[in-house]
Amino acid sequence: MRARAHLVVERDPNGRTVVRDLRSMAPLRLVPRRGPDEVVLVHLVSSITAPLGGDDLELHVVVGPGASLALHGVAATLALPGHHPGGSRSLVRVELADGASLDYLPEPTVITARACHESVFRADLADDARLRTREVLVSGRVNERAGSLTTTLDVRRNGPVIKQTTRVGTPEVDGSPAGLAGRRVLGAELLCWGEDVPGAVSEDWWSLVPLARGGSLATAVADDVVTAARALDEARARHPGPVGRL
Repeated sequence: MRARAHLVVERDPNGRTVVRDLRSMAPLRLVPRRGPDEVVLVHLVSSITAPLGGDDLELHVVVGPGASLALHGVAATLALPGHHPGGSRSLVRVELADGASLDYLPEPTVITARACHESVFRADLADDARLRTREVLVSGRVNERAGSLTTTLDVRRNGPVIKQTTRVGTPEVDGSPAGLAGRRVLGAELLCWGEDVPGAVSEDWWSLVPLARGGSLATAVADDVVTAARALDEARARHPGPVGRL
């Protein structure tokens, strides 16, 4: 299956953020919800089981000058093998204009046995745009050996902010201290939102570090999704920027 979805939000003359263009295509369904005038809330709903092996999914998001968008998932993504050889692919492309804000919080991605999935998040930010994005990866279902996942976080603001590729599903790496240290869940949260932490902060199984070109990255590993989410929340609470506005 090949699916493309498109979302554009802008700020109107009255200062409200509104949806200007919304095009969904199964399994990428975009559902706007009523919220504060200054923020548009859109839910990303998978209308059918996806991604399956062979699927090619792409979502393009544009946030206009001064507009604010909260794009949230409503259910976990289950990456599954297809009936034919070949992996699946998903791409989220984001463009944030001057003064734009995006809070992108998809639900966790679970990599099932024999699945082979590639996920890319790519964003271009104007000088004063703000971005928060969180990714939680689950290595297999309970008592299941995980398939293979490659995920890339690629964010630019007048040059690269971060380009990080993570691979999950190799037992030797997942079990090592350089990987998941034997845990099943990996969480990461990027904060390009105001000022940054002056130096690295860490506790058991999570860290928050400033990036060289602006922004901060929180990382956590855990045995379950709830614990990983709490660790990322704790790391985010150490960030000095006003991240909780959206």
